[in-house]
Amino acid sequence: MKKYSVIALMVLFSVSFWNCEKDDLCAESTPTTPRVVIEFYDNNTPTVLKSVTNLGIISPGFTEGLSFNNVSKIVAPLKTSEDVTILNFIQNGSDEDDMNDNSDQITFNYTRKDIYISRACGYKTTFILNDVNGVELQTDSDNWIQSITVENTSIDNENETHVKIYF
Repeated sequence: MKKYSVIALMVLFSVSFWNCEKDDLCAESTPTTPRVVIEFYDNNTPTVLKSVTNLGIISPGFTEGLSFNNVSKIVAPLKTSEDVTILNFIQNGSDEDDMNDNSDQITFNYTRKDIYISRACGYKTTFILNDVNGVELQTDSDNWIQSITVENTSIDNENETHVKIYF
């Protein structure tokens, strides 16, 4: 009787592992919702990358944002629940002195597409920037951002530049 109990336990144990499916685990290498890739360029020499220092990015209404220092390329998230994301790009926004901050507001207008990945990973969202007003800079009397160009309207990965900012 003991022999049958041991065999039954071994079979039950083996079957429990057999029932696991590939979709039960989401691998770290699985593509997720991409962020918009932004490169910064010198306005006077538009083909030359330019590093931005003490850059803060925050969405209106939020108290925490992103900070970057001495970079010419960044990634920023877009909202997956709305077709518009507004971001304030704050020059000197990540330093200690709030008096020298200069904020420029950029609006990203897009359509979203949810793509099913797997049972374990769920969905990812990709974005397509609108043709006419995909990225808009709100102009004011002291813009530090001079102009913006859209390089790629389809935001489905983070391997290529989507937007160029000239300052």
